[in-house]
Amino acid sequence: MGAPIDHPVIRIHPADNVVITRRQLVGGTPLPAEGIAAAGLIPPGHKVAARAIAAGAPVRRYNQIIGIARQDIAPGQHVHSHNLAFSEFERDYAVGQDTRPTDYVAEPATFDGIVRADGRVATRNYIGVLTSVNCSATVARAIADYFRRDIRPQALAGFPNVDGVVALTHGAGCATDSEGDPLKVLRRTLGGYARHPNFAALLVVGLGCETNQIAGLMEQEGLQESTRLHTFNIQGTGGTRGAVGRGIELVQQMLPEANRARRQPVPAGHLLVGLQCGGSDGYSGISANPALGAAVDLLVRHGGSAILSETPEIYGGEHLLTRRAVSEAVAQKLLARLRWWEDYCARNNAQMDNNPSAGNKAGGLTTILEKSLGAIAKSGTTNLVDVYEYAESVTARGLVFMDTPGYDPVSATGQVAGGANLICFTTGRGSAYGCAPAPSLKLSTNTELWQRQADDIDINCGEVVDGLSSVQTMGERIFRLMLDTASGRRSKSEIHGYGQSEFVPWQLGAVM
Repeated sequence: MGAPIDHPVIRIHPADNVVITRRQLVGGTPLPAEGIAAAGLIPPGHKVAARAIAAGAPVRRYNQIIGIARQDIAPGQHVHSHNLAFSEFERDYAVGQDTRPTDYVAEPATFDGIVRADGRVATRNYIGVLTSVNCSATVARAIADYFRRDIRPQALAGFPNVDGVVALTHGAGCATDSEGDPLKVLRRTLGGYARHPNFAALLVVGLGCETNQIAGLMEQEGLQESTRLHTFNIQGTGGTRGAVGRGIELVQQMLPEANRARRQPVPAGHLLVGLQCGGSDGYSGISANPALGAAVDLLVRHGGSAILSETPEIYGGEHLLTRRAVSEAVAQKLLARLRWWEDYCARNNAQMDNNPSAGNKAGGLTTILEKSLGAIAKSGTTNLVDVYEYAESVTARGLVFMDTPGYDPVSATGQVAGGANLICFTTGRGSAYGCAPAPSLKLSTNTELWQRQADDIDINCGEVVDGLSSVQTMGERIFRLMLDTASGRRSKSEIHGYGQSEFVPWQLGAVM
């Protein structure tokens, strides 16, 4: 590792007219590489005008437009929401212009995975309790809690190869159109979890009178009862006490078979990684996101796959993805999802540029254009091979896109429903998150966060900002951590017990 960089700002691209502060600047701080001085107090991770910017002129970061100047901005001045505004601009979609053949490695890396009977590979070995409706959530939790190792260690004492019993509950399942998209999407999400290889077995618990009838879920998703999938309703099982007892009995029956799972070396091509960023800051697009992108490039070269998501948070940068699309059809699928979101926002009196969040802005992000450009960096540089709707099963190999909201729990829930067996989550403000049954790795964008919240962070990408590591070197470290985690190494969020409450299916449409 080299010595820390002492330069007070970071220049991302020669054509940019803003630079990013490495630390808090006070007025008069010289910026020798830019030939200017800071004009006032500027927080870390925020933008400084590197040259004069006229009112109405585009502001550029990453050599891309992130908005227009609200007023004349002098060199050295702080550039943020007080003088930078969102602005629409023409995108050059140039479909396929940046595609290139993937340079696959001759001998792919391996991890110790669990090979299921159908050949799919798991990174964890859970028994799950799903609910058809919010009304069965308490029963589902009671069933899972019976097997908590921190409360009743004897319940799983004889089953060391079972990672645990988890209840994934939600707030939907009734008071919705019985033939509409909201119910279909919920069922698709539940079906994806029911089929997930990280579940050795599972229960589906209903109330009995809900719109989301278990029979309808099973029919839509092609599921069948078996020794690893049992279903029942509270109303048909003697009420709460009887339903909890029935669930505990069924889990006890499934535990011996689940415990027979054993890990064995498998190619890295069996990894499907969901890419998330939450609590982003001005460093996200400089350190953690491009480092994760470098890891994704390695993963794809080793035969694995990754899912980029959060459609509202690629808005304004989608042209960078269409240029990597392997076909016009793939590019049009992506653009169609963006058009759907524009219409969705219009119908709900919202705007696509109603972003970033308060925390994002405190960390230095000003417009959705700026946020999106940094977020897309998570995807690396390989080809975009397909686009999926929310919670659809991902079958393509390589980098894909899944249409999801920008809200991280909802987005990651869709990715896991699509088959993601690992989540990588970058954060600059300190998001706390986990995602059972898939382990979730947290990557900090800055060292201050790592020092403050090391309990929640698995790897510090702030070393890139500090000049102690390169993006490529950090990407290699992330890739190795992916393999180790897929092999059974517990993530920080798993140690803390995150994952059950973070199951949040996308709730579309009216609640009746």
